[in-house]
Amino acid sequence: MTEQKIGQILDGLGTTIDLDEGDLIASALVIAKVVDADGEVSLSLSTSDGLSWIDQNGLVTSARQILDQRHIGMKGEDE
Repeated sequence: MTEQKIGQILDGLGTTIDLDEGDLIASALVIAKVVDADGEVSLSLSTSDGLSWIDQNGLVTSARQILDQRHIGMKGEDE
């Protein structure tokens, strides 16, 4: 395996983010599903420079809360 920049890969997947003018992305944690040539699936994590494990846990926990709220919102919309 070799390390690769992921900007173009994420662009190719259609990944976007909503930002207002003047917003600044201070750090990032990317979680990716990777399928190798044999069809084996794995999980890959990539972080921006200087992102501590404490910050990583905070981003993951916050993302989980957002996903859980979306799930709750979607359930409520069906009723």
